[in-house]
Amino acid sequence: MAMRVSLALCLLLFSAGPAFAQATDTALLIGGCQGCHGIPSIKGTHNRDEFAAFMRAFSANERPGTIMGRISRGYTPEQIALLATHYARPQ
Repeated sequence: MAMRVSLALCLLLFSAGPAFAQATDTALLIGGCQGCHGIPSIKGTHNRDEFAAFMRAFSANERPGTIMGRISRGYTPEQIALLATHYARPQ
């Protein structure tokens, strides 16, 4: 039962990704990411440029992913920059 609830929540957040992507408020943008990744799993793992490059690669189908390609295509370059700044490791 808990697995079904987790899966349902994850799918809900995926479907909300494009709605979050319309926002320029970082708190709204990160909402979609946190549903699956959580904060600890992606925060601080890459620098800003690497994070943005990964998002662009997902968007262009140049980086394999199960759903990230579809989600990343919903973000503008400015929104990717906001996400990269938020999730980047301290420099």
